[in-house]
Amino acid sequence: MSVRLLRLLLLAVGLAVVFWLVWDLGPAAVWEAGHTLSWRLGLVVLFPFCVAVALDTLGWRVLLPTCRVPWRTLAAARLAGEAVNLLTPSASVGGEPLKAYLVRDRLPLDEGLASVVVDKTTMVMGQAAFLAAGLGVALLALEPSRTVTIAMAALLAVEIVGVGGFAMVQIRGGIAGAGRILRRLGVGRAESHQELLHEVDGRLARLYRERRDRVLLSALLHTLGWAVGGLEIYGVLTLADIPVSLPTALVLEAVGSAVRFATFMVPGSLGALEGGNVAAFAAFGLPGAAGLSFSIVRRLREATWALIGLGALAAFKSRAEGPAAGESSPAGGSGDA
Repeated sequence: MSVRLLRLLLLAVGLAVVFWLVWDLGPAAVWEAGHTLSWRLGLVVLFPFCVAVALDTLGWRVLLPTCRVPWRTLAAARLAGEAVNLLTPSASVGGEPLKAYLVRDRLPLDEGLASVVVDKTTMVMGQAAFLAAGLGVALLALEPSRTVTIAMAALLAVEIVGVGGFAMVQIRGGIAGAGRILRRLGVGRAESHQELLHEVDGRLARLYRERRDRVLLSALLHTLGWAVGGLEIYGVLTLADIPVSLPTALVLEAVGSAVRFATFMVPGSLGALEGGNVAAFAAFGLPGAAGLSFSIVRRLREATWALIGLGALAAFKSRAEGPAAGESSPAGGSGDA
């Protein structure tokens, strides 16, 4: 079975799980938990995630000490890449090389590719750090059940092993995977980019060896970016008149982020994230319907920002095509004269 077919099958299963959850919890209960947001839905869809975008862009920016790309351009490239990650069957990595490709006019492609690989790594490092912090908060302030504690600890162990292995592969020059991604995107066969891939390997090694402080700073910024998701949960539930403490909201987000990591092969973690939120909300004394309702609100937020990312991608494409159009105009004008 091909990877594409497997992911389509997982997507179908995810959709089935979502429909089953709505049926099991009751459409009226799910609607009741979310419709009280009213006009405030637009506010929660746009505002909290703005902070996460800023922090995550800064997490990429600190890995580029000599970067000549304006911050807003980096943010736009990041949104475009994340939109591709979300909307294409590429296991959340297809948009990473695209980020570097979009800013290649101001940042060497090898440096850009190395930075997005490390940035993806530090994002997972931040995710693991946030889960560890969430586990600590849960143990100290919330007294979770043994099942919840074991599940969070197991997911944390998986994340630590995963990010450690990914970083080790990079340090040892294993960038062949990036070559396969380039080929999948249509940039060309990996064999035709061996020189570029060797340069990326060198930059990766130097980043980890000579700029460890920046790598750690990037991971810290991404940790804060993940924490914004906890504030989002707190805001959505508070506006929906569902009482929740801030520590509980942060722990719920930590669990949700770990579920995303563990189910990265499922497009958008569809079904898995909804089921995980229902179970986590119930485990911490909140209505399961509220967990599903929040999941739907988050899907709306993801769709909104994916559209913004596609708009940014269209703007990059338009800018790239602009010079070619401009070069042809003078010739046409002189001919008319």
